[in-house]
Amino acid sequence: MEKIWLKNYQPGIAHEIDVNEFQSVTEVFERSAAKFRDRPALACMDKILSYGELDTLSAQFASYLQHALKLEKGSRVAVMMPNLLQYPVAVFGILRAGCTVVNVNPLYTPRELEHQLKDAGCNTILILENFANVLEQVLPRTPVKNVIIASIGDMLGFPKAQIVNFVVRRLKKMVPPWHIAGHIRFNDTLKLGASKPYSPVKLGHDDIAFLQYTGGTTGVSKGAMLTHKNIVANMLQAGEWIKLGVREGQEVIVTALPLYHIFCLTANLMVFTEIGAMSVLITNPRDIPGFIKELKKYKVTAITGVNTLFNALLNNPEFKTVDFSTWRLALGGGMAVQRAVAEKWKQTTGSTLVEAYGLTETSPAACINPLDMKEYNGTIGLPIPSTDIEIRDSNGQPVAIGESGELCIRGPQVMKGYWQRPDETAKVIDSQGFLATGDMAMLTPEGYVKLVDRKKDMILVSGFNVYPNEIEDVIALHPGVLEVACIGIPDDKSGEVVKVFVVRKDPSLTEKDIIHHCRENLTGYKVPKFVEFRDELPKTNVGKILRRALRDAEVKA
Repeated sequence: MEKIWLKNYQPGIAHEIDVNEFQSVTEVFERSAAKFRDRPALACMDKILSYGELDTLSAQFASYLQHALKLEKGSRVAVMMPNLLQYPVAVFGILRAGCTVVNVNPLYTPRELEHQLKDAGCNTILILENFANVLEQVLPRTPVKNVIIASIGDMLGFPKAQIVNFVVRRLKKMVPPWHIAGHIRFNDTLKLGASKPYSPVKLGHDDIAFLQYTGGTTGVSKGAMLTHKNIVANMLQAGEWIKLGVREGQEVIVTALPLYHIFCLTANLMVFTEIGAMSVLITNPRDIPGFIKELKKYKVTAITGVNTLFNALLNNPEFKTVDFSTWRLALGGGMAVQRAVAEKWKQTTGSTLVEAYGLTETSPAACINPLDMKEYNGTIGLPIPSTDIEIRDSNGQPVAIGESGELCIRGPQVMKGYWQRPDETAKVIDSQGFLATGDMAMLTPEGYVKLVDRKKDMILVSGFNVYPNEIEDVIALHPGVLEVACIGIPDDKSGEVVKVFVVRKDPSLTEKDIIHHCRENLTGYKVPKFVEFRDELPKTNVGKILRRALRDAEVKA
């Protein structure tokens, strides 16, 4: 049925992709590097790298991992870095060495970083020096043996690299003191790697390319095993979907979302690299004035982002002064695109803000709206090629068109499973290969998928998943807390924010105490924005706290 919709609404788009076209992400990258060798591949802080230079540098990093560190195929290498030129060089180098990339959020607290490094079994990490003090606190308790330290200015060339690093370290004081014995600098790894050619590694569909950590649909932090087949499939699926709207070797895409996030990782770094685009890396998208200055430097043709990012740009008066004559594609994902934002985007830029849907577990794209849609339609689009969807009731049976149920997805982009958690994998992938997303949805009569609600209690803050269990566990560790419950409440800026309800054990406990405790143990977007103290929390007859009752009360308030 989905294929009929695809034929009707996306003429010229194939129903199926041939995932056997490539055996690995490395194969796709090396083909593009050769085909677009003299084309610009990356731009960051006014420095541009060509595809040929990216090819050479990533091969040098791969060689270092193989020959200096003696890493074996399948070794997990953590990367903890914002959008800098070093990131693509390292990621493609890790993959070319036959290793697995473990993306780490640079904003992680020591507790979060320790969990991920231990869970993934990482023996090597590449980390920006700005966050090295966090690593230093947990390093002895992790399996990490090799630490590679990068600086923001590493790849900017003389004298800009020295100037940028001086400003970052000395003037802005963005690098807290740290000491890690035996570390090596990123630029030195490239020099050492250049002394020997890297040895190509035979990779296949079942080899794991990325361990992408997520709360998933069950809320426990775990690594989604995204194989080379998963990523290649999603590259081909998304590539097929956008082929009528892009031109090989001519696109300039803005990469403002963090590359460690699955949306930007696949959409920008993988899909647009495959077609020879130049990716403009935005290191700090929160600096909207600086972001807009970067936009003015290039003949931008495409941008990906989340609703909050588009909204922030639109609400800066300077954004209207950007030349939008070359802009052709804007893709929104990670969180729902709001109608008001989509309409204002079209009015300001002249291009349609196209909403897409995906999950970490689907590499991520599963549904995308047609690129030629003229206006916002309030849906997440149609299933992309080789993707089947079902909307199921609580008994696992398909529901009729127009009725809501849980959105389930099947396709070659669905993850292999959760790393070392077969029990958790079995909860979300059935015997037919369908992944239960945890999202409630319905099909419109035209075949579009419309999200209705989330099945679980997950909170979505600016496109990032926040799970109440983790927040509650952290707050419960405070000696002054007796009970705690966590919910998400609507927010115009970030979609949702975290609110917690606390029953005090210590009568003197304050909101500031809770916030301070959370900031020490949680990434910024997980820290509660609101704290409400109560004498008791609503519970079921067996004592389970009723988050839904708290959410309902907030809605009525």
